[in-house]
Amino acid sequence: MNSNADPLDSLDDAQAAAAFRRLVRHLRHRHDAQNIDLMGLAGFCRNCLADWIRDAGFEGDKEAARLLIHGMPSAEWKATRQTPATEEQLARMEASVAKNAQE
Repeated sequence: MNSNADPLDSLDDAQAAAAFRRLVRHLRHRHDAQNIDLMGLAGFCRNCLADWIRDAGFEGDKEAARLLIHGMPSAEWKATRQTPATEEQLARMEASVAKNAQE
């Protein structure tokens, strides 16, 4: 095995897909975990997942990808699930996203 190989690359695609679906369903259930907080802590959120599936070849537009991830249209998600971001949350998100540049 190549010493630079990532063990994640050996994960079966079906297992990876099942884990991804479980993650998305978990985030749908835990709508109390706001996107702004996810961004502040981990540098990604539900909208990032929607962008990543498009990067992976999903042929739908941004709204179709967000519908898959949110389980509802993004306008409905914002109206029923999203709370206004505080200045502190926005600052945490900016600092966290800056760390993403290392990828």
